[in-house]
Amino acid sequence: MTERHYFGTDGVRGKVGEAPITADFVMRLGHAAGEVLARRGDASADRATVLIGKDTRISGYMLEAALQAGLTAAGVDVLLAGPMPTPAIAYLTRALRLAAGIVISASHNPYDDNGLKFFGANGRKLADDTERQIEARLSAPMGCMPSAQLGRARRVTDAAGRYIEFCKSTFPNELDLRGLKIVVDCAHGAAYGVAGPVLHELGAEVVTVGNHPNGLNINDGCGATHPECIAREVAVHGADIGVALDGDGDRLVMADATGRLYDGDALLYVIARQRKLSGGLPGGVVGTLMTNLGTELALGRLGIPVARTAVGDRYVLEAMIERGWVLGGENSGHIVCLDRHTTGDGIVSALQVLIALRTAGQTLAEATADLTLLPQILVNVPTRRGFDYRAHAEVSAALAAAEAVLGRRGRILLRPSGTEPVIRVMVEGEHVGEVSGLAHGLADTIRLAADARGDSPS
Repeated sequence: MTERHYFGTDGVRGKVGEAPITADFVMRLGHAAGEVLARRGDASADRATVLIGKDTRISGYMLEAALQAGLTAAGVDVLLAGPMPTPAIAYLTRALRLAAGIVISASHNPYDDNGLKFFGANGRKLADDTERQIEARLSAPMGCMPSAQLGRARRVTDAAGRYIEFCKSTFPNELDLRGLKIVVDCAHGAAYGVAGPVLHELGAEVVTVGNHPNGLNINDGCGATHPECIAREVAVHGADIGVALDGDGDRLVMADATGRLYDGDALLYVIARQRKLSGGLPGGVVGTLMTNLGTELALGRLGIPVARTAVGDRYVLEAMIERGWVLGGENSGHIVCLDRHTTGDGIVSALQVLIALRTAGQTLAEATADLTLLPQILVNVPTRRGFDYRAHAEVSAALAAAEAVLGRRGRILLRPSGTEPVIRVMVEGEHVGEVSGLAHGLADTIRLAADARGDSPS
């Protein structure tokens, strides 16, 4: 099986100006994707059409132009949606019967990173095999269609309105959000113009923060990756609940009126619990290797089976489709409700949590009263790309020693990130002090191993 060189667990991503996130590469990638994806579109159409969306990073202007050039050179028409959440592009690609959708975003990463996420005509992320076909096409010289066959580009002026109505359609007509004061943190990202209106039009009193993007402030001390911000804002505004999204709008963290935070594991439990009680949960729930053991145990007490996959919402989705299940997610806040959308969607997921709370007449604290999450510490160790911790005997020895300490009372997971040049160290167990000490000890060992080989970042 051919190895992918550019595509990670969530598309192509990296530092802007460094390979592969350069204008010339993105143009070639657009051309290659156009040649591969467009041929999967509607054969009866005069030409294939691809939708491009982006988040609010300043580099989006440059990369959008380069991507558009590559696609149109391949004879593909382009629709430009502008700043829109990643799940909005997935929805619009399917709703408009397009050949593909591409999002220019680095999700939760800092502003000086960027990347590209791809969706097929069905609104789902591309299969590994399709990504390999695109990479294979990159090795060939970039061509250009004759002038009469070049693609055209135009703006989609109603993208936000279409997506707002779609999100609202996932909320039952017999329910509303009247009487709730909700703070929504848009992370100065792609959801800044749509998240607030969705909640407001369903009846909530809405305070929107993190909704003044300037190209440089996406995810900067706000949003789902900095949940302390939503906890603070809920208290400041005396709100009932807080909703925090990440830069491209596919992750979700929530806070209750006391400022207590609820990650993807807790929110997934809330949705699954209510659906089980109401008879609306076929099968079980798909999690990942990072899913807290406490979540699995609590769901098990409700008679809900849990299946685990590799980390990445694409793998969660694949397992859900294979099993015929409709609910899955990650503790990072990616939640997939397959009976509502084809991909993880922070706004839609927040609405599913709010449905559960309104239906049961409960707060987040009450809905999670039977859920006890085990202490879980995650430490990110920056390294050079390609650093292999498994090649270092000292890391293997430290891992074995830590596992011996935990025994069967916990779990340890070491894995390279698919989106950043870091090794993620996760330790889970019964006692937070022990877990924290083991996690940071392993992280220090990996850091020293990387330093010894010159594999740590400069």
